[in-house]
Amino acid sequence: MKNKIIAAALAAITAVSLAGCGNELSNEYVIVKQYKGLEVPQTEAPDEVTDEEIEQTIQANLQASAEKNPVTDRAAEPGDWVNIDYVGTVDGVAFDGGTAQAQDLQLGSGAYIGANGDYEGFEDQIVGHKAGEEFDITVQFPENYSPDMAGKVADFHIVLNEISVENIPELTDEWVLANSEGAETVDEYKEEIRSQIEENNDMQIESTMTEAVWGVLMENVEIKKYPEDAVEKHIEQTKEQYTQMAELYGTTLEDMITTQFMMTVEEFDEMLRESAQEAAAFDEAVKLIADKEKLNLSDEQYEEKIAQYAEEYGFEAAEYKEQIGEERLKSTILRETVMGYLIDECVQVEQSSAE
Repeated sequence: MKNKIIAAALAAITAVSLAGCGNELSNEYVIVKQYKGLEVPQTEAPDEVTDEEIEQTIQANLQASAEKNPVTDRAAEPGDWVNIDYVGTVDGVAFDGGTAQAQDLQLGSGAYIGANGDYEGFEDQIVGHKAGEEFDITVQFPENYSPDMAGKVADFHIVLNEISVENIPELTDEWVLANSEGAETVDEYKEEIRSQIEENNDMQIESTMTEAVWGVLMENVEIKKYPEDAVEKHIEQTKEQYTQMAELYGTTLEDMITTQFMMTVEEFDEMLRESAQEAAAFDEAVKLIADKEKLNLSDEQYEEKIAQYAEEYGFEAAEYKEQIGEERLKSTILRETVMGYLIDECVQVEQSSAE
């Protein structure tokens, strides 16, 4: 996805003065009391990949490549895919997030509002209608929905554009040749899937370790004051990311905050600021550790890493730097480098059942 922003990308590097000695570092913003030998819970090795896991993954891949064939000679049934336009109103007034066009929906998936009170579910009321029909349905939002819509009864005008059925292909050598990264037979494909699952498991272990080390490090970081310029930059970048996410879902950031995050805009802004402050403090700790342990990369090393990122997300390196920002990418790479060092230096401690 061209506009995908690396979640770990953070603010620009500011000049710092290194003070202290031993395993304690400080500048005008933070004191890093300890960073070597951080104790974290022992990470268990992943379980061996089972045949059942492989089969589940293959079935999901087969379904993802399924073809949809239009249905014109009957009404919609549970399991069918439909394409719909809809306009939702409460007491005759359209509400935010209640209008959409050309939405694909599998009837019976439970993706839309279910049965509640005296009202059938959204999807249930589409069953029995034919392609080309326009009709009205009434639903009741659940009590745990967004504060603005919880428990309310809403009318939806539906335009049923198309009905289709999904034909899931069989797993054959021919399908493998057309869909695999390198396998040519079913048996080879199963081994390919096994390797992918193992790689994903390893990535989860790495992610768990990273999160654990990060948490323990921040417990050992004393904050003197926050670098306000960096905090504001973090807020701006994160809000930009959420805004782009909302656009991908065809909504606004404000609507996404209230309907999906179930919070007010003020609560969201407060959460964003707290997160930005923590991230900015972490950046200061990262820079201190990088300077102390000589972990800063050369320009050539940064370019190599940026090229790897670009390839992963389908960019040319120059285009990627322009899209994300070279300074922002370098900050992300420095974070990864320092975290890798801290993980290598940490001590895994076996936890008791109580812990």
